[in-house]
Amino acid sequence: MKIYAIGDLHLSFGENIDKPMDIFGGGWEQHAERLEHAWREMITEEDLVLLPGDTSWGLKIEEAMADFEWLHSLPGTKIVSKGNHDLWWGRIKYLNSLYDDIVFLQNDCYEPECSGIVITASRGWPYPGSDEYTEHDEKIYAREIQRLKLGLDAAKAKAPDSRILVALHYPPSDPSGRVTGFTEILEEYGVWKCIYGHLHGQVAFGRGIRGKVRGVQYQLVSLDYLGAKPKLIYDDEGSSQ
Repeated sequence: MKIYAIGDLHLSFGENIDKPMDIFGGGWEQHAERLEHAWREMITEEDLVLLPGDTSWGLKIEEAMADFEWLHSLPGTKIVSKGNHDLWWGRIKYLNSLYDDIVFLQNDCYEPECSGIVITASRGWPYPGSDEYTEHDEKIYAREIQRLKLGLDAAKAKAPDSRILVALHYPPSDPSGRVTGFTEILEEYGVWKCIYGHLHGQVAFGRGIRGKVRGVQYQLVSLDYLGAKPKLIYDDEGSSQ
C-alpha cells in the first residue's frame, strides 16, 4: 500500500457548474485530464489518496456528484476533507454512505490496514498574523483548532502506537515556522507529517511552512504546485517523500 496526496482539485464536471480553472494560468490547463492520466499511471486499488479540500465547485452535494462519480472511477481509496470552497459539504454520516471507496473525514480518523499510520484531517483556517486573518476570523480559528484536536484525540484512541498523518486545507504556519494554534497542537500530539493545500501560484507557494519544524514534517500538495501529479507520502516498505 502507498499513500499519495493532492489537494485543490477544483472539479466542475456537473452540467450546471461553469468554473474553468485555466483562467488562473499555467498550472491549470486541462488539469483534470492531466490528473487522471497521472493517477491511473501511478495509483493502484490498494493505495490511498488524500484530497485535502477544495475538491468540487458544486454548491450542493447534488451538484458535486458528477465530480465524485469521476473520483469513484479512479483506482484507490480516496480520503476527502473539507476546504474553504467545499460548500457542498454536509452531514458526514450521509456523505460516508455514498461510496465504498471515498471516505469523508471530519472530527475523526481513518486507520489503513497494516500500515502503522493513522490519518486525520481538518479544514484549518487563517491564523493570527497571516495575510488572510482578520478579527472576524477569531471564532472560526478557535473552532477549527478544536476540530483538529477532536480528530487527533480519535487517532490517539484508535491507534495509540501509530504515526499520525494530518491533512489540512490551509497551511498551519508560514515559512518562518511561526508558532500558531495549529502547530502547537500538531507538536503536542507528536504528529509525524502534515500535508496541506490552498496555496496557488508561484508567489503563494512560498507562503506556507515547509520541511521538518519542531519534529513535524510539512508538505504543500496543491494541484498546481504538484503539476497535477499526486505526491507519494508513504509506502508500505516504510519509505516516504
